[in-house]
Amino acid sequence: MTFVTGTTTVTTAGTRVQVRNTNDKVLSARFRAKPGNTGNAAVGDSTVSMTNGWTLVNAAVAPYEQFNFREFQGSVLASVFYVDAATNGDKVEWAMIVA
Repeated sequence: MTFVTGTTTVTTAGTRVQVRNTNDKVLSARFRAKPGNTGNAAVGDSTVSMTNGWTLVNAAVAPYEQFNFREFQGSVLASVFYVDAATNGDKVEWAMIVA
């Protein structure tokens, strides 16, 4: 297992951005809207948008959202995660445990 982290910037609000373009098997993942963002962000699959995804509020309000696939004896590919943001230039920080 390996622990990987990163930050994904949504340059243009309303345009989803792939978080990590690898075939790593994600056992667990955490996402949070970066402190200092102007608006909320969202995480999901390739169809994510601000109206279709898991909303990430400012980090000062909610520290992070966690997805633990190990509890279901499974994993998902890192390449399935996308983020979007309500404001140009907002960022999403993430951490993953990959196999």
